[in-house]
Amino acid sequence: MNHIFGKKFLFISVLGLLQTGFLFSQKQSVGIFEGSGDIGDVLKKGSAVFDAVKKSYTIVGGGENMWYAKDAFQYVWKKASGDLSISADISFPDTGGNEHRKAGLIIRQSLDPDAPYVDAVLHGDGLTSMQYREVKGGLTREVQANIKCPSRIKLEKQGSYVFMSVAPANEKLRPAGGSFKIKFEEPFFIGLGVCSHNNNVSEKAVFSNVEISSGLKDVTGEELVESTLETVSIESKDRKAIYTAENFIEGAFWSGDEEQIFFSDRGQLYKLPKGGGKPELFNSGSLKNIGSCNGFSPDRKQLALSNYAGEHQSLIYLVPAEGGEPKLLTPDVSSWWHGWSPDGAVILYSGMRKNNLDIYSIPVQGGKETRLTVQPGIDDGPEFSPDGKYIYFNSDRSGSSQIWRMKPDGSSQEQITFDEYNNWFPHVSPDGKWIVFLSYNRDVKGHPANQDVMLRILPAAGGDIEVVSKLLGGQGTFDVNPWAPDSKNLTFISYRVVH
Repeated sequence: MNHIFGKKFLFISVLGLLQTGFLFSQKQSVGIFEGSGDIGDVLKKGSAVFDAVKKSYTIVGGGENMWYAKDAFQYVWKKASGDLSISADISFPDTGGNEHRKAGLIIRQSLDPDAPYVDAVLHGDGLTSMQYREVKGGLTREVQANIKCPSRIKLEKQGSYVFMSVAPANEKLRPAGGSFKIKFEEPFFIGLGVCSHNNNVSEKAVFSNVEISSGLKDVTGEELVESTLETVSIESKDRKAIYTAENFIEGAFWSGDEEQIFFSDRGQLYKLPKGGGKPELFNSGSLKNIGSCNGFSPDRKQLALSNYAGEHQSLIYLVPAEGGEPKLLTPDVSSWWHGWSPDGAVILYSGMRKNNLDIYSIPVQGGKETRLTVQPGIDDGPEFSPDGKYIYFNSDRSGSSQIWRMKPDGSSQEQITFDEYNNWFPHVSPDGKWIVFLSYNRDVKGHPANQDVMLRILPAAGGDIEVVSKLLGGQGTFDVNPWAPDSKNLTFISYRVVH
């Protein structure tokens, strides 16, 4: 009886391991790693070989994909905890393989095919991206780097955030941008992986100069901020890094023709092709201290700029869309531009008057400003709906910052979000179907920089709120309307604090 029970128990144990996609009989050390084996449904068995002389790992993997809700690939791994990084030179020695094959650096919560994970992978066509599944069985998202075919890739975990760096040929590692928040329970797994993207074939990749470093960096010295200008699809939630800077940039917005993205960098306005490239300085005349609140008129003939005359002393100017000398519109400080009326005749802005932040409007031709909100506290981020029927804004009058709307004359003010976050800067899509906004944790006051934030989206007609992305951001991330003219993509800026 005991003999029969033992066989049955062994059979169930092996079956369970097979169902999770990983058979621990394959556990054997490979170089600095503890084990290797196939994850998920892999038709052609993979392999991993360490060359002690060359200090390289040659990994052969099959599998249909590492995407959607489950993965299939060859994984070389070790258990780990805490903050760490893994880096390697990665290459495909064989040409002509599937352009979607993947070789990369991987952190996984477990060896289950549907486990939460993050990776930094090189694709067969040179695309490099961070992919991640935030929860077990959830869908995979990605952040594409703006550099293809790097010679070296680095994946870092710092607290709940992950980062990728890449090195173009013969250059040093540099930030690839697009960090995001994902939480791993300890211990987790870290290692190398290869997926063929075709379950009927195997693909080979070579990982050289593999390094794993543990612990935090030395945090002495000056604190610095790295910035990444990104775009994100509201349908897929996939992100793409367009431009990275080793300093603070802010206030990204699209040109009216959807071909360029503008942003502010150390008091100057720059424009950049939507596919990336070298930023070009915009001619703003005598204005040399431009902040994050700027945007084009509906006919794209004028550009409103918020320029600082002193600390917290912003004034709004108008310049021709092609650049030129500015014309002062709002003589009262402080005033921060936020929106145009659909006909281009009126500008909306936030104004600090007698230590109270309220919403104002003023004719584009100049004249007396009209105060639209009178409640104590903060009313900020005003923006017209595309049909001109409403002005959306955020207000803390109900005890936390929530999204509100009112009619253009300031009447019929009503709250439209009621949740546990502090919500700021509502932006309505050009087609009028969506409202996207920035969400802080409830205990965060104002809209400071370098906080855990979320980009969230709400149907304008009402419905459930969805998370578009989680990132380190805040001030500068999402201050003005970020929608592409096609209402399918957003632009924003994420940050990383370094030392």
